[in-house]
Amino acid sequence: MARESRISGFYRLPLAERRRAVADVTGVELDELISSLERGGLDSTVADKIVENVLGTYGLPFGIALNARVNGKDRLLPMVVEEPSVIAAASNAARIVRSAGGFIAEVEEALMTAQIQLTEVADAPGARRRLEARSSELLARAAEAVPGLVARGGGPRSLEVRDLGDGMLVVHVYLDCRDAMGANLANSVAEALGYEIALEAGGRLGLRILSNLCDRRLVRVRCAARAEDLQTRGEDGAAALEGSAVIEGIVNASRFAERDPYRAATHNKGIMNGVDSVVVATGNDYRAVEAGAHAYAARSGSYRPLAVWRREGDLLTGELVMPLALGIVGGTLRVHPAARLALKLAHVTSADDLAMLAASAGLASNLAALRALATEGIQRGHMSLHARSIATAAGAVHDEVDRVASALAAARAYDISAARRILLELRGA
Repeated sequence: MARESRISGFYRLPLAERRRAVADVTGVELDELISSLERGGLDSTVADKIVENVLGTYGLPFGIALNARVNGKDRLLPMVVEEPSVIAAASNAARIVRSAGGFIAEVEEALMTAQIQLTEVADAPGARRRLEARSSELLARAAEAVPGLVARGGGPRSLEVRDLGDGMLVVHVYLDCRDAMGANLANSVAEALGYEIALEAGGRLGLRILSNLCDRRLVRVRCAARAEDLQTRGEDGAAALEGSAVIEGIVNASRFAERDPYRAATHNKGIMNGVDSVVVATGNDYRAVEAGAHAYAARSGSYRPLAVWRREGDLLTGELVMPLALGIVGGTLRVHPAARLALKLAHVTSADDLAMLAASAGLASNLAALRALATEGIQRGHMSLHARSIATAAGAVHDEVDRVASALAAARAYDISAARRILLELRGA
């Protein structure tokens, strides 16, 4: 684990000092950290072997969220994201949660779903009975398709037959993929069993592929925040909004999302700010994660929030439940130094461990967004951090960036024309 996830004044440190501080608390060699992140950690030659029609590489900021304590241990959360304030907000929310015990996370199951579609089944009930009677035999055949996974202690665990009506059946094979995300493993099993299952069912073989609605691979994260840690303060240091009122505002925002899919979509986007940032940093498939998360949010027939918040006495409590299929072996991880570095900085020990960290980042991001909405509004803090990007776009360099950004924030004028005017004045002075 990280020796400490709280690094005082981290954001004020120069880039070189930040790298040194992270290397110190994680035990990662500074030279390895620097070389893995230079120019995005991926050169064009390697990129050309990963995807097609390569012209070059496209860099995104790689940062670290601080202050997280997950299941009683300090953890640094590697995050790759282009949006200002996401990392700062997650770090701040993790600090608030930390004083009430941190995040408590668990993976309830870790099974991927391989789907085999059958159509034109004349006797669907009979086909279902025959397939279920042969489930042990079919699972043994499935295991033969993934011998390496079985050797690592994983493999097919159960089989389910679902009748979708009008002669369409779908067979689900559930696999324990260990530390792999599991897409290729699930696809291999589906393709290996397809023809035999179709023959037994007396139907026409259709699609054979994994499902990204991996609702047998759920992660659950809980946390609490104390009222005194949630209160906001004015410029004079006095409480601007009492913690009890902030709790009420966050609970009200949660209930809004529970009743309105339009609000729930934005509520969940805030969660995915944190989740996706960890997923991208560790070289995982964020499109699959997004698809599964939103399908799970709509499983009841109405789109719902993935996280809910309630008051318990003087505490605000939150809980996030979502499907999260991540891996720490194979794929991009084999060739991308920055993805491997992210796992090393976070001291990730398994795919389940990574899922718990990503979900904790999601719940932290959700808390930060709701607290801002319940108090000063989302724009004030977000735009003050976005001001640095505007200053850079206006042509500011070196220490000019922070000086122009500060002037923009003070004037609450967040546009490039204002930044250019301030920069001209600064240089003229």
